[in-house]
Amino acid sequence: MSQILEPTPELSRALHERVVENDAASSLVSRLQGKNKELQTKSVDTYQQFWTENDQETEENRTSMYKTLTNTYYNLATDFYEYGWGQSFHFARKSHGETLRESIRRHEHILFKYANIKEGMRVLDVGCGVGGPARECIRFTGAHVTGLNNNDYQIERANIYARKHEQQDYSKFVKGDFMEMPFAENEFDAVYALEATCHAPVLKDVYSQMYRVLKPGGYFAIYEWCLTDNYDDNNPEHKKLALDIEHGDGIAKLFSTRVALQAAKDAGFEIELAQDIAHDTTVGNEIPWYRDLEVGLVSFNGLQAFSRSQIGRIFTSNAVKLLEKVGIAPKGTVQVQDVLMTAADSLVNGAKQQIFTPMYLIVGRKPLN
Repeated sequence: MSQILEPTPELSRALHERVVENDAASSLVSRLQGKNKELQTKSVDTYQQFWTENDQETEENRTSMYKTLTNTYYNLATDFYEYGWGQSFHFARKSHGETLRESIRRHEHILFKYANIKEGMRVLDVGCGVGGPARECIRFTGAHVTGLNNNDYQIERANIYARKHEQQDYSKFVKGDFMEMPFAENEFDAVYALEATCHAPVLKDVYSQMYRVLKPGGYFAIYEWCLTDNYDDNNPEHKKLALDIEHGDGIAKLFSTRVALQAAKDAGFEIELAQDIAHDTTVGNEIPWYRDLEVGLVSFNGLQAFSRSQIGRIFTSNAVKLLEKVGIAPKGTVQVQDVLMTAADSLVNGAKQQIFTPMYLIVGRKPLN
């Protein structure tokens, strides 16, 4: 690999020269315009180097440099995530008549229930993004939530939103690597993660950290991104879909549901539930989780829904190309948008072939002694 631009805190401050505090859906252009164009372009080059060749050495680089890989990805993708999806970076099955945001909240509530979160508890959100689920946990349960995130830009966004929602006294957002958590043993009453620990190079190690900081008797609940038992590593189409998901989502390596479950057991948890709920079609879950990634030709149910439709994707793509051409958006922004569109398509195809799930639910408890 040629010269790598490390995503340090200093780089983050310089790259995101102007953090826009208004709602994300109306400020994508302002955010792109506020980037340090040279550093943005170099960050795109750094990220793409991890995917130049699909060989063993490149995969090893992604695993050994997972912090650089994931941090660089989120420096580039966060603004697009908020623009196109919202402040909770995860999926959810939907019920008829339910909006995306309503389904996202319900999906979060289910996990909070499994984690047995109660009012006044100290709770850890592992890989908290810009704090969407943490804010919902505070509203829904009355707990105090600490969000752990290794990306400086997302931490800054999370703090902006905490102030906006007057949750400063109920939340704290901490910069740190979830493979080496900066917390004491037995510090939290409950721990959870929503589609975040997939960025770990070794699942057992991140689950072991969650176990270490959890109080005895406390609950661990996660939604994990996994390859299913239908995935065939000898099938070229399956391998390409998995690689496209990894490339499009900043993941060093996807693991199987069996690996994830065994990792949770090896970390020490007493497993109470392990289930792929991506295919749960019970009442209230009739609509697949990926439906909002394939909205159709056009949608007028708000700007975010329009941006995910076929016409909306074309409009956004052309707008980004124009912004880059006239110098408002940094060079490389088109590449970022292309990567995210490839990710969306591969997620849908992986789901339809039932070789991938973003919601393998694992619930465990730390023994009392």
